[in-house]
Amino acid sequence: MNTQTDTTGSDLKRLFIHNRSVSSAHTLATIEKIESGWILPLVTGLTARTPALGSREQWVQALDDLLAEERRGTDAGRYLAEEASREEFVLVVREFALDGLTEAQNFFPAIPRLPIKAQMAVMRVLIDEFGCGNLRRAHSTLYLDLLAELGLPQDLDSFLDCTADETFAFLNVFYWLTQRAPHMEYFLGALAYLEASIPDAFTVQARACRRLGIENSRYYTEHLHIDAFHMKEMRLAVREYEAVHGLDPTKVWIGTLLLSSLIGSAFGSAVWRAKRQAAA
Repeated sequence: MNTQTDTTGSDLKRLFIHNRSVSSAHTLATIEKIESGWILPLVTGLTARTPALGSREQWVQALDDLLAEERRGTDAGRYLAEEASREEFVLVVREFALDGLTEAQNFFPAIPRLPIKAQMAVMRVLIDEFGCGNLRRAHSTLYLDLLAELGLPQDLDSFLDCTADETFAFLNVFYWLTQRAPHMEYFLGALAYLEASIPDAFTVQARACRRLGIENSRYYTEHLHIDAFHMKEMRLAVREYEAVHGLDPTKVWIGTLLLSSLIGSAFGSAVWRAKRQAAA
């Protein structure tokens, strides 16, 4: 899927900043204007070309098939795991710092939009993301440890001007999914995909850390086992949502495909951009 739109990089950066600001009529109008030229065309295009699914079970099978296909890996993933220099790896870590330092913060607005049993499943995921109340185990703290070892800054503002369009798109999508998407099935499909795909995806970074002798790799290795549990919780959340509200499995699948595309674009672009920058 082509994720390029007429939205400029400065728009996507502004959208991230507005999404994390105190809401006002002006900021909300700006957010909606930017999203109308970015996320809405993506969802409309996906909707037009995605065959309808008839049941939650069909979505589960489609998700499993997608994960199996992605498990084969990409050239970018193989390069990062097996060949990238330390400098290149540092640039990739820098690229995703805004994500690592704000991890899961943008999921909370979804909670009141879900039925209670689905809320509980999502909250169990969130509790883990925040280290079960232990600051040292919070995923954002683990990312700070990684940044420190690599000599990178510790504050969000330092990364605003060095983060690419593709990464800002991935950063911004959950703000739309949780707060402004008209259907919660999009959010459920996106988060279910994220939790199911991360164990295989982060194996790449974990391998790179071992090869490069990077000690603070726990941000990646923590996800290799805990997200298997999160995957089960998200499938439970989808089932509980269906029990209360019914379910449009095609919208769940569109959420899955949307996030798969945005993450794939962000990661691949980050790796090849790091290679070019290190060679310059």
